[in-house]
Amino acid sequence: MSNFNVYLERNQVFAASGAQADIPQVPFIPFKQLYLIICIDPRVEPAAVLGVRLGEAIVARNIGGRVTPTVIKEVAWIVHLHENKTPDADWFEIAVIHHTDCGSGLLADDDLRAGFAARGGWDEQTSLEMAVLEPSKTVQKDVAKLRAAPELASAIGHIKIGGYAYDLGTGKITTVLQPG
Repeated sequence: MSNFNVYLERNQVFAASGAQADIPQVPFIPFKQLYLIICIDPRVEPAAVLGVRLGEAIVARNIGGRVTPTVIKEVAWIVHLHENKTPDADWFEIAVIHHTDCGSGLLADDDLRAGFAARGGWDEQTSLEMAVLEPSKTVQKDVAKLRAAPELASAIGHIKIGGYAYDLGTGKITTVLQPG
């Protein structure tokens, strides 16, 4: 028996509901003009924590919910599509969310970081920079990266970028940087 079987059963219920028929017509352009960048931690599931529904947002998940060169390229692609496929929309919003007790904080541990680098992971400096120890500080750095990204420069006037911190203990999200 596979751990995935329960999800296959849930998918049957979903498919029978017809919800898949109510999705955006333009690929990759969500109903709410929203792109979320959030951690892969299963305790930070956007559907549960934010109530994100099918078709409302693009959700990019990685270790720590960090803005990496890959994330910037993916955001640039979505912004490009948005500009070309929905020209009537005034803006597109990006929300960067970091959280307390993030497992990426383990990248600050010298032994774990060195072992990961030896295994072929990020180099030690990059790993250390990926650690989310203080979400309100790291989210500010990541929002600044997006706002300064050359790949987004031509569209920056039509992009709102906000930074948020999610507290696992309280379940609350606070605004660190207003979208702008």
